[in-house]
Amino acid sequence: MIFLNIKKHSVSANGRNSHLTPKEFQILHFLMAHPDRTFSPEEIYRHAWQEEPFEVRPIISVHIRHIREKIEVNPSHPVHVNYDMGMGYRFTA
Repeated sequence: MIFLNIKKHSVSANGRNSHLTPKEFQILHFLMAHPDRTFSPEEIYRHAWQEEPFEVRPIISVHIRHIREKIEVNPSHPVHVNYDMGMGYRFTA
């Protein structure tokens, strides 16, 4: 189970608490607010940065990797933040 602390910008997962950077928090909060819905990297960027995206896939990929390191038991085989090939990222509870 994953718990997002909105006041502290932290996440509890797998028995550990982790602080999230502002962008990590915005991205994870956005994905968790829409479980099982896939968002393109551009859509995620628009939400977190409030501007039009340009060459954002590597930027979003790095932030997703950092989020996975904080919430997944095995970040190399994620259960909660998944990538749908060619489509985007989705959160699964």
